[in-house]
Amino acid sequence: MATAKGKKTRVSDGVARERLLKSATLLFTRKGYAGATVREIVAAAGVTKPVLYYYFRNKEGIYLELMRGGFSRFDSLLEESLSVRGSAAERLTRLCTQVFSLFLDHIDVARVMYAIYYGPPQGAPFIDFDAYHRNLQDVVRGLVREGIRKGEFGKGNVDDMMWAILGALNVAMESRLCQPGDAVDQDGLGRVLKIIYRGIAPAGKRDPRGSDVRGKGGRK
Repeated sequence: MATAKGKKTRVSDGVARERLLKSATLLFTRKGYAGATVREIVAAAGVTKPVLYYYFRNKEGIYLELMRGGFSRFDSLLEESLSVRGSAAERLTRLCTQVFSLFLDHIDVARVMYAIYYGPPQGAPFIDFDAYHRNLQDVVRGLVREGIRKGEFGKGNVDDMMWAILGALNVAMESRLCQPGDAVDQDGLGRVLKIIYRGIAPAGKRDPRGSDVRGKGGRK
């Protein structure tokens, strides 16, 4: 019985923690970080203040946990992209679609992040969002260089190619935030990336439809 009671308590504790994270996310999204209070967060979660203090210490702690949860998985995706096999285009597509999936899984947290990053200061604890952007840029830049080295992509400005690829990813993510009824989905992102790869392929290798641009006579 003691063991059974112990298991039930642990499950209940886990549920309380998840409720606090969800209610904080909802309130941060609706009212902003500065506008949401601990009282409102615990009321929405159906728990008491001591429960929040136990898990997160304060409002700052629950905000940091929300941010770190998504970014921890983001870091893992970047590390995995360095070791996975495949062509540069395949690895870039895999990375972009996985980052997009992560974004969709945490879209409410992303709304909070965008509000903090692009909006007025709200007194939220500092998180170096730019560092995560730079890390993603570095990984994409490295994969583009690999594609050029192996002849998969044509010679050109690596940063221009990197920005084109990340531009497609950013448009897909922001369309979900701003135009959810007419947004880019996973398949759409994949199609746009294929267009970009064709555009940066070695000169004369592929046309926009993916076929050889040289005619029967060998002329371009």
